[in-house]
Parts: sequence; C-alpha cells; structure tokens
Amino acid sequence: MTVQQEAPAGEALEVWIDQDLCTGDGICAQYAPEVFELDIDGLAYVKGADDELLQDVGAATPVPLPLLTDVVDSARECPGECIHVRRVLDRVEVYGPDAE
Repeated sequence: MTVQQEAPAGEALEVWIDQDLCTGDGICAQYAPEVFELDIDGLAYVKGADDELLQDVGAATPVPLPLLTDVVDSARECPGECIHVRRVLDRVEVYGPDAE
C-alpha cells in the first residue's frame, strides 16, 4: 500500500520534530528540503509557509500532499526517530516513532 493510499485526500497532516532527539544527520532535509532545514545549531526544524524555520518546541507545519512520501520517508529513515507526522483533526500520529 502506498503512502498516498494510506492518507486519503482531504485528510490534513502536519509534521513536527522533537529537537531533543534530533541527531543532526540532515536526512530529512535531503528527502524534503521544502519542509525541513538544519539550523546553525546543527538540528533540524520544520519550515513554515514563508520558509521560516519554526523553532518553538513542538512547532508543526502542514504536510503538502505532493511531499507526503518524502516526509514519511524522512520519518522512517531518521536515525534519531524524532520526526512525527500526525493528523491535524485529532493529533494522532500516523508516521513516526509514536505511530500505532
């Protein structure tokens, strides 16, 4: 089953990074540079709509549907297991270390 099949159109998802677990490998920024970026502190952050890094603890950004596969791959490949993708509606994690 592909990622697009698992996340039906119209189901809004968001992603956030737990910087306490981030190892700074930058895999996420390689997979989805439109969503993730490393800061000068060596940690990854999500980016807002204006490409500004969202540095508040737990800051989340929407996952654009065309980038969903890249964001999910980032969560799956992250050595720090710090990337969390959740539904906006009920905040249930669907990809990442706490996904059921």
